[in-house]
Order: sequence, then C-alpha cells, then structure tokens
Amino acid sequence: MTQQRTVRAAAVQIAPDLDEAGKTLARVLDAIDEAAGRGAEIVVFPETFVPYYPYFSFITPAMTAGAAHLKLYEQAVQVPGPVTYAVSERARLREIVVVLGVNERDHGTLYNTQLVFDASGKLALKRRKITPTYHERMIWGQGDASGLQVVDTRVGRVGALACWEHYNPLARYALMTQHEEIHCSQFPGSLVGPIFAEQMDVTIRHHALESGCFVINATGWLTEAQIERLTADPALQKGLRGGCNTAIVSPEGRHLVPPLTEGEGILIADMDMNLITKRKRMMDSVGHYARPELLSLLINNQPAHYSRNTGNQAVDPMFNQHAAGGEHDYPDSIQTASDY
Repeated sequence: MTQQRTVRAAAVQIAPDLDEAGKTLARVLDAIDEAAGRGAEIVVFPETFVPYYPYFSFITPAMTAGAAHLKLYEQAVQVPGPVTYAVSERARLREIVVVLGVNERDHGTLYNTQLVFDASGKLALKRRKITPTYHERMIWGQGDASGLQVVDTRVGRVGALACWEHYNPLARYALMTQHEEIHCSQFPGSLVGPIFAEQMDVTIRHHALESGCFVINATGWLTEAQIERLTADPALQKGLRGGCNTAIVSPEGRHLVPPLTEGEGILIADMDMNLITKRKRMMDSVGHYARPELLSLLINNQPAHYSRNTGNQAVDPMFNQHAAGGEHDYPDSIQTASDY
C-alpha cells in the first residue's frame, strides 16, 4: 500500500524595498519565519526579489536608465555573501527549504539567479536565467544550462525556472527528464497588466499537468506609492499593475488554494505527493508516454568558459574536432534525455 506523504508549501507575494537591499532581506527572513511558523516545509519567493526586480527597465529608455542600473549593481547579491549566509542560516534554524530569486553580481555582470537552500541550510542549487526577456536583456547577462538541474532536498526533488523560461519547452523538458516533484516558478508580478496573470495561470497549470509535478509559483507586488515613485506618467503606471498570480498547483492542474492576484500575503497548501504517481500512471512524459527513439533532447550542461588553454590549436568550445577527417564528437557534458 502506498505510504501517504504530504509536504506543506508556502508561496510568498510581498513588496520589496526599492531603496535598501537589507530591508528587502529583512522581509525575506520575516516571511521565512511566518511560513515556518505555519508549518511550511518549503517556501518560494518572487523573481529577483533581492534587492528588487528591475521594474525601471520596462518603462525607462536605455539612455536614461544608467543611474538606476548602477544602483542595482551596488545592491546586487554576491553568491556566496552576506545575503546567502543570512538566508542559509534562517533556513537551517527553521528547517525549511527556501527558493529565493536574486539579482546576482558576478564582477561586471548581473544575472537573474535562482537559489535553492535545503532545510539544512545548504545551498543546493544556484542557476541563472538562460535568456533574459525583452527589456531584461539590457540588465542581465545570459545564464547557461549548467543550472538546469533538479536537486534532492528534504521535501523531494526540486526544480526551478524564472518567468518566461516557461515558454521554452526544451528548458522545461530538461527538468522533466530529471523527474522533478516540486517545480518552483518565479515571476516579477506588478507588470504588464491582468493579461500577464492570465497567461501565467495557463503556463504553470500546463507545466504541472505535463510534468506530473506540483508547481509553487511566487510573484512580487508593488504598492501604489512605489508605482508612483517609479513613474509619474499614468500611461506607464498601467504597465506596473496586475500580473500577479501567486499559486500552488497540483499535478492534476488544480489550484490547491485560490491564487493571490492582489496585495500581499502568503499562500499555504498541503501537497499530497501521491498525486504525482496518480498523474504519471496515466501520462508520464519522460516514461511510458515518451518516444525517445523518435524525439529526444540534447543538453550542453557545461558551464560557460570565457577562456581556455588549448595550446596552439584553436578549439570550438562546443565540440572536440578530430585532427583527421574533420568529424565532431559531442563533449561529455552534452546529454540526451535518455541519459537521466
């Protein structure tokens, strides 16, 4: 007989502090405490929540965005660093898995980075958004596929993607092949308008159904005062409202609690992990419903290298070329879905 196992999840929708990263971090730590106090075993925060999502980039021309961009550099998170140490310690003390989005600074580049801390406080995963979207390309660098990993945590196998990465079916499939049980998705919130929330709802529910996993989705929130501070133009302010859909979805595509689309709050729901098998018994996208001999995924999961020592011979970093014949072999880091 299948043993009953439930995991209590929390999804956080709160506003950052647009002035001081330390104040945003304090909000994160308080929310971890609240979620853990309500029995949650995993808590998910919005996209690049520390210090804040670069809302300015959506409404400000590049020529006049320099000061705001530099301010984001000044307050961005180093990994490891004071922010990761603080979150790690709180996760350990509260024995809760924490999924946090940050603006990560790596020397001269910022990245949209997702961090997964296990309940022991260990940083189990650091991954960078592989393709920043639209206006975001002026703010962040591109990540690589080394972070497209599902990691074992105290609550199960956890994977994560940010925002419109969910419109990249191959990125989602890369996680599906690793049999994620809990998918953590993060969006900025307070962006684009109601249509963004509607599209998000379709996206996360579809992934739950297709992957046969739970989805915990967190979106951010801007207060009216923050919106007015970002721009005094009423037309542009419309682009900083709506787009919130914090939610917890089952493998059957159902909301376990009503989604949060306005204001601040923390959603709590109990996830019956047996629903994963119930869903996959009928449709396992990376098992009995797959046809790997017809369709498979190729993944280059090697971290990006900006310099290589190759002697006197120039080598394409994607391939190893034989000295004779001009044939190519895929490096060891390139895997197919069937390798997992």
